[in-house]
Amino acid sequence: MSAVLPIRRVVLYKHGVGYFERKGKVTGSESLSLDFKARDMNDVLKSMTVLDLSGGSVSAVSYDSTKPLEQLLQEATIRIPESGSLTALLGQIKGARVRARVGGKESVEGIIVGLESLQMVEGKASVVRPFLSLLVGSSLRTFDVLEIAELEFLDEAVRKDLEFYLATVLSSYKKDSKRMSILTAGEGERELFVSYVLESPVWKTSYRILLEEKEPPLLQGWALVDNTGDEDWVDVDLALIAGLPVSFVHDLYNPRYLRRPVVEVRTEAAAAPVIPEESFGGARAEVLADEGGDGAMYSAAPAAAEAPMTMTMAGPGSGALRQRLMREVAEKSVQVKTLTKEVGDLFEYRVDHPVTVHRNQSALVPILQRPFEGRRVLLYNRATREKNPMACIELKNTTGLTLEGGPVTVMEADTYVGEAMLDTMKPDDTRFVPYAVELSCTVAVEESTEDGPVFRSVVNRGVLVVEHYLLRRAKYVVRNKGKRPATLFLEHPRSVWELRETPEPAETTEGFLRFKLELAAGESREFPVTERTRGVVQYSFSSISSTEEIFFYLRKSYIDQKLGDALKEVIALKERVVALGQEERRLTEEREQLFKDQERIRSNIESLKSGASQRELAERFVAKLSEQENRLDAISVELERLAKERKAANDEVTRRIQSFSYTAEFER
Repeated sequence: MSAVLPIRRVVLYKHGVGYFERKGKVTGSESLSLDFKARDMNDVLKSMTVLDLSGGSVSAVSYDSTKPLEQLLQEATIRIPESGSLTALLGQIKGARVRARVGGKESVEGIIVGLESLQMVEGKASVVRPFLSLLVGSSLRTFDVLEIAELEFLDEAVRKDLEFYLATVLSSYKKDSKRMSILTAGEGERELFVSYVLESPVWKTSYRILLEEKEPPLLQGWALVDNTGDEDWVDVDLALIAGLPVSFVHDLYNPRYLRRPVVEVRTEAAAAPVIPEESFGGARAEVLADEGGDGAMYSAAPAAAEAPMTMTMAGPGSGALRQRLMREVAEKSVQVKTLTKEVGDLFEYRVDHPVTVHRNQSALVPILQRPFEGRRVLLYNRATREKNPMACIELKNTTGLTLEGGPVTVMEADTYVGEAMLDTMKPDDTRFVPYAVELSCTVAVEESTEDGPVFRSVVNRGVLVVEHYLLRRAKYVVRNKGKRPATLFLEHPRSVWELRETPEPAETTEGFLRFKLELAAGESREFPVTERTRGVVQYSFSSISSTEEIFFYLRKSYIDQKLGDALKEVIALKERVVALGQEERRLTEEREQLFKDQERIRSNIESLKSGASQRELAERFVAKLSEQENRLDAISVELERLAKERKAANDEVTRRIQSFSYTAEFER
C-alpha cells in the first residue's frame, strides 16, 4: 500500500520556480508514490530531499522510465485485453499458485492448470461458461469462474508483473505524468519529509493607494499566486520570496550515453596441417529622500488603531466624513497577517495563516496594509508629455518591507483617480509614482544654442587652436492654473554639459536633472536652465593669405600684436613667392612661344627652293633661329634662378610658421 504525503508548505519565487514541502506518516516499509509532469522531472531529480524524521531510512527512490508507453507494454509479460480481461489473464498464467474463495465459503489453494469453456444447459437455452482448472495437492479440480468470489496470487513474480502492467496502463491516462516511488524501511509509524523545487508561475503583486487630506497615504498590497499543478494546496504554509536566486535547468531525467571505443579481441586462425617447404635460405620478418516641503499634502503619521468599529454611511454633502469612514473601513476590512524577514539578499513574505488554493485556480492573498510617508507632487518630463506634468505620489518606503514591482491603483476622496506601475523598492527608497496627467498645470519650453566666450588660444607648429564654450539654454515657462499650491519637479535631460547660472538640481537620476519648483495657486513663472560645454576651432597659418585674417585674429584676441606683425612678414614672404611664381609662368609661356616659332621657321626653311632670293631668305631664317636660341638659353638661366629663389622663400615661410609658439588664457 502506498502512503499519502500532502503538501504542507509552498514557497514561490520571482524567477519561475516554487519550493514544495510534503509531510506525512508511513508505517513499516510502506512506499510513497508522487506523480509529476514529465517536464518537471529534471527539477525534481536535481532538488528532491527525502528524510525519515523518526529514525527509519529511505532505501531507494525509483521513477518511471523515459520509454514510450507502447514500448513499456511490449516489455510486460502479461497482456490484458479491453474485454474478457479475467479469462484472458487466467489463460496467460498457467502454473501460477493461487488461493481461490469459491461461493463465499470454501477456500482452495492450488496451481492453475488452464481455463476451459464448457457448454451448459440453463432452462431451455444452452450457454458457454468458463471453468478454471486447479491442481490441488494431487487432485485436479474444476471451478466455475463466475462462482469464484476472490482470487489471490501467491507467486510474487506474477503479482509484480500484474502490478507493473496495471500501473503502466494507469500512467497512460495522464500522458504527461511520471510516477516517482519512494521506498522506506523501518518499524512502526514514522513521519516522512519530502521537499523539491518545480517550475512554477511567478507570483505577482498588486497595490492600492488611498489618499486623504492631512493623513498619511495608506498602502495595501496583494499577492497573486497560481496553482497550475494537479493537486490542491489545502491549508498550506505559504511564503513569497522577493529576489532572484540563481536557478537553471539541467537534464538529469533522460538517460545519458557515452560513446565508447571499440576494442576487438585478437583471434588466431585455426591450425592447419603443416607442410614444410623446401629450404633455399633467406627470411621475413597511433563568465524620499526629500524633506516634506511646504506644498506637502500628506505627512507621515502613526498607523491607525486597529480597534473594531461600527459605522453608517454618510449621506450627500458629507464628503470628508465619507472619505474618513472609507479609509477606516479599508484598514479594517482586510486583516493582513504577513510575517516578513530578510533571507540573505532576498526578502520573504510569509502568510501567517493556512492558505488553500485548489488545482488550476489562483488566489489573491493580502500581504501588506500600512501607511507610508508621501505627498502629491507634479513631475514634468518633456519626453513623456510635452505640455503637461504628471500627477505623482512621491512615495518613501517607510513600511519597512521590500516592495516588489507591480501595478498600483490610486484612490482619492473615495474616487478612482488613476493607475501606475511601481518598481521594486527597498526600505527607505523614494520613488515618484505617476498616476494621472495634471491638466491644470502647463509647461512650455524654449531652446537655443550659441557660441560662448573663448577661454584659451594656443599656437603650435603653424596651427591656431581656439578653445571656447558652447552655451545651450532652455527656458521653461510654467503656469499653475489650479486652486491649490503645487510642488513641481522639472526633469531636464542630463548630459556632459555643465550647469551655469542655474540652481543646483534637487535630485539627479541616471538620465535627468530634477529641479524643484514651489508654485502658488494661479502662479506663472519662468525657469531658465543654462548649460555649457567646450568647443574647439582650428586655423592653419599655412593657408593664411591676407591681412584681413590677421586683423580678425587680433580683433578676437586670439593672438597678440607681436605675433600679428610676424604673420604680416609671413604674408609678405608669401606675396614674394606668388610674384616669383608669376614670373616663372611668364618666362615659361615665352619659351613655349619661342619653341612654336622655331618649328614654323624650320618648316619654312625646308620648303625653300634654290635661287638667290631663296638663299637670302634662308639666311634670314637662320639668323632668327640663332637669336631665339640665345633667348632660350637666357630664359633657362632665369627660370633656374627663379626656382631657387621661390623654393628659398617657401622654405622660409614654412620655417617661420612652424616656429611660432603662443598661448593665451582668458577668464572663464
